Amino acid sequence: MALIAVIDDDNDILDASSLVLTAKGYEVITADNPDDGYKIVKEKKPDLIILDVMMNEPDDGFFLAQKFRKEKFEIPIIMYTSVSKALGLEFAAGEMVPVDEFIEKPISPDTLIDKVEKLLKLHYKE
Repeated sequence: MALIAVIDDDNDILDASSLVLTAKGYEVITADNPDDGYKIVKEKKPDLIILDVMMNEPDDGFFLAQKFRKEKFEIPIIMYTSVSKALGLEFAAGEMVPVDEFIEKPISPDTLIDKVEKLLKLHYKE
């Protein structure tokens, strides 16, 4: 089954995401800050990354996603965000925000699994 990296500074989100994903048979690795997140992705080469927008700094997730893309990590990225609800901003995937999907917090387990499965199927066509 696929290896998924979850990078979020909220331990409750890490635990809940891990619980939902492992219940579906995925292997999960986690990091609670961008530096450790970068290290686990570089070392473990997961099949999918789930990344929070706001960690130590309000834009850590954006910078980390851009770093992954600049370094040619060809791994799909889902970004967790509550920014759009809090600020009324809508994000879209693209060059500035190089992610494949967004999931609004609070996170629905069904939405999480649906987006994970969709991206894994698209990215790793058999």
